[in-house]
Amino acid sequence: MSLYTAEYDYALPEELIARYPAGRRDESRLMFLDRGRITHLKFSDFAALVRPDELLVLNNTKVIPARIRFPDRSTEILFINQIDRVTWRCLVRSGKWFSVGRKFEFPGLRGVVTDIVEDGDRIIRLEEPVDFNRIGELPLPPYIAREAEQLDRDRYQAVYASRPGAIAAPTAGLHFTPEILQRFQHEFITLHVGIGTFKPVKAKLLTEHRMHSEEFEVKCNAATRINQAAQVLAVGTTTVRTLESLMRRDGQISAGRSSTDIFIYPPFEFRRVNSLLTNFHLPKSTLLMLVAAFAGKEFILEAYKEAIREKYRFFSYGDCMLIR
Repeated sequence: MSLYTAEYDYALPEELIARYPAGRRDESRLMFLDRGRITHLKFSDFAALVRPDELLVLNNTKVIPARIRFPDRSTEILFINQIDRVTWRCLVRSGKWFSVGRKFEFPGLRGVVTDIVEDGDRIIRLEEPVDFNRIGELPLPPYIAREAEQLDRDRYQAVYASRPGAIAAPTAGLHFTPEILQRFQHEFITLHVGIGTFKPVKAKLLTEHRMHSEEFEVKCNAATRINQAAQVLAVGTTTVRTLESLMRRDGQISAGRSSTDIFIYPPFEFRRVNSLLTNFHLPKSTLLMLVAAFAGKEFILEAYKEAIREKYRFFSYGDCMLIR
């Protein structure tokens, strides 16, 4: 068993972090991991790898522009979890400014800090619901290390994203065009990606890490099709977490809304996912540990070393791998 967090570390040259997307969605590179073999392809080759009896399952969550930056640019709020119509759990900067009782005003936004909770997050009550599309920015991951631009409004969403609620994109889906997607049997689930996706595991042992919780929903028709599918190709780790959470809880894919804090790491028995399309993930991240559980830790770390040698592009706007 590989329970030490340090075993999931690797050194990544800074220049391999993708700051911008590829010129076209399907121009990304694709590393194919198949029973111990590694093949270097393009995402445009993906169609030839999908089996006739496979059902693609994708996460149709949509990133909301939930980052509000005040005019001085040193004060900002990231709305991460809606509690009720006008109350949110938020990340803030700077913490000293957002003390309990602090009232603030921004064009289109007025509120007050009502509490400071776990991890220093703030509970903020607004005077009225906020129109993020009018005043907010997309919260790009910190490692992209640049301001959000107009192109991100399109490219940091999957072409099929339709259910607003995430603060980060399920990035394996960013490679699809409408033309590619329509070639396959496919179905959607919804898991709203939360802030925990960016948090590395700091505990020495994986068993000491407390996983964040994320909300998901599976529609009735989707549940039926996924249960009946001969093979499931999960697009992204968020899809894996949703399906395997339901299998562990119910022994099948059940329709409805729920939440999951499942932490998948080696060894793990996958009960519904047969293949996985995923991007390259951060060192010591829960996402890397999930992929290691699916492909095998030693094999996945060797694949990452080869990706670095071959100068693949990493993380949200980077290249991807298909694992059988």
